[in-house]
Amino acid sequence: MELVKKLFKRYFINAMGAMAQGLFASLLIGTIFKALGMIPNLEILAEIGGFAQAMAGPAMGAAIAYSLGAHPLVVFSAATVGYAANSLGKAGGPLAVFFIAIIASEVGMLVSKKTKVDILVTPFTTIFVGGILSIFVAPLIGILAGYISTFIGWASLQAPLIASIIISVVIGVVLTLPISSAAICAGLLMTGSALAHGGVTNEGLAIAGAAAVAGCCAQMVGFAVISFRENKWGGLVSQGIGTSMLQMPNIVRHPQIWIAPTLASAFTGPLAVCVFGLRMYGEAINSGMGTCGLLGPIGMILGWIDPSNGYVGDVTALNWIGLILICFVLPALLSFVFNEILRKVGLVKDGYMKLD
Repeated sequence: MELVKKLFKRYFINAMGAMAQGLFASLLIGTIFKALGMIPNLEILAEIGGFAQAMAGPAMGAAIAYSLGAHPLVVFSAATVGYAANSLGKAGGPLAVFFIAIIASEVGMLVSKKTKVDILVTPFTTIFVGGILSIFVAPLIGILAGYISTFIGWASLQAPLIASIIISVVIGVVLTLPISSAAICAGLLMTGSALAHGGVTNEGLAIAGAAAVAGCCAQMVGFAVISFRENKWGGLVSQGIGTSMLQMPNIVRHPQIWIAPTLASAFTGPLAVCVFGLRMYGEAINSGMGTCGLLGPIGMILGWIDPSNGYVGDVTALNWIGLILICFVLPALLSFVFNEILRKVGLVKDGYMKLD
């Protein structure tokens, strides 16, 4: 039992936490740079953001190896492994990096500093193992992640109320998991400007995109607020405009902390679609970004004001009020209320959401 606990902490707490930090230091901070690059005369920041986003795989791979206490050559080699796994894993890229980088790093450590030609043997072994797994296993993980897209496509065909609840909850959960919610949304073409496909109309896609934005915001803002007593302002910012994936190690230890933001998403999704009439006509990828770099709400606004995105009609005061409530106010309020109930009944306690 002690060995199981040790391995659990090593892989699902330390490694997963490091992977989330690697993702934040590359893809997510790059996304924030790109958002800032939308400001006139600051286009150079968008270029910098593109470079940061491109390094997501290497950053995650190296972070995982570092968390395992790997020797330098293994850490540096894991960057290559992370790049391969993330690229070939598609929407399941982060999850592929997680498993493959762990295996490659552990195998690399078996030979590291064991020979007089360590400079050759260690990187060769680490990259060979990681490369083979990336080629044959990462695409399978990507296919599994693709089933989520298929499910969301089915949900988009349902009545708006049902569709918005399902999509908001599922995409919100995916955002927090080591799976790319943005890639799933982009693959689904969750935008009203897309051609109807698979039986889903433009209106259905716009509804799905709005529900996805609501679900992602609920997770990010929700965790940022309910963990404020543990993580203060740093945690509020890193989760609120960064990623709720930072909570994954804590979720593994205490799954019940996920209840409050997930319940919040079940409310904000249908409110967004059925009450405030929100529709997503911006870039499809923004549907899965939530408040990361504020790209979820920014994408929705750009869809409203750019006629080339296919939006037809006037943006009402109700839409603007709804955008603010759905993306920021309601996720914070609902998550706080639900979490306080959980604390009252003893399911959530101090320290459960503390970020390392």
